[in-house]
Amino acid sequence: MTVSLEFGLDTFGDITDGPDAHPRSYPEVIREVVEQATFADDLGVNFFGVGEHHRDDFAITSPEMVLAAIAARTTNIHLGSAVTVVSSDDPVRVFERFATLDAVSKGRAEVILGRGSFTESFPLFGYDLDDYDLLFEEKVALFVELLKEQPVTWSGTTRSPLTDQPVYPRTESGHLSTWIGVGGSPQSVVRAARFELPLVIAIIGGNSARFRPIVDLYERALDSLDVARLPIAVHSPGFVADSDAAAQEQIWPYMKAMRDRIGAERGWGPIQRGDFAGDVGPEGSWYVGSPETVARKIATTTRTLGIARFDMKYSAGRLPHPRLMRSIELYATRVIPLVKDMLS
Repeated sequence: MTVSLEFGLDTFGDITDGPDAHPRSYPEVIREVVEQATFADDLGVNFFGVGEHHRDDFAITSPEMVLAAIAARTTNIHLGSAVTVVSSDDPVRVFERFATLDAVSKGRAEVILGRGSFTESFPLFGYDLDDYDLLFEEKVALFVELLKEQPVTWSGTTRSPLTDQPVYPRTESGHLSTWIGVGGSPQSVVRAARFELPLVIAIIGGNSARFRPIVDLYERALDSLDVARLPIAVHSPGFVADSDAAAQEQIWPYMKAMRDRIGAERGWGPIQRGDFAGDVGPEGSWYVGSPETVARKIATTTRTLGIARFDMKYSAGRLPHPRLMRSIELYATRVIPLVKDMLS
């Protein structure tokens, strides 16, 4: 059994409500995220991830900038993206930015490459959604070459070729920690194995046990390529309060507003309270409740999937900053010790 489980926190920089119940400004939210990460570092959390979005309900479009600000105020916590939408970015620039973050943070930078669950960045940066799969495949392939930190020779169809091209800065360790984030697509899982990158599975619906076949597929793919087993992490939404009832009542209106807003864009019907009860129940993928409830669910997921890290996406719509800080506090001081006890 994994007893060396690491614990992370993720945020997308959701626009939060201020004391007057009105939305905070984008600059205020970004400063709050820096404060939340600093608090998590003080409490001994292992990882802090910041997502990239280009829409009005999230404040963070440039994770590396926010992470650099966090790096200057923290000591131990690892800092990464959750995720970097590499399909609509330039892999060389992504590598340069995160290698710079790695220098600033003294080796604490991590990149999680993903497609992202939103597509606003494609038209924003001039990419065609018809090339969705090709862009990701080619750009991850180039990024893997960049990770070798040697002059790169590469050619493809989505950008100009490189011939014996050095890229700077290089990292002190010679290794920039890089993962691939997936939502469960078998093709994406096999791709991660083929590129020999560790896996982050985003589980935002259903029982985590249904992702066991995904883990098995990934490990079989690694074995078939004669690649040593690589770490697997899980990213799931959650929120911790002093009791199950308090946690559910505090998050429900904010989660519903966020889910219904996004759902309306995607043709989903409004979420009902019964659906929410299933999501936060023992078989659901939302880790919402008291420290004991959340710890039990994390321990169960760890045993079922054999993961090396659990990242809780602790922000949910316009949940106010003080409640997010309390959730971080309970996660670090109560949930993490409980999970460690359960797994030992």
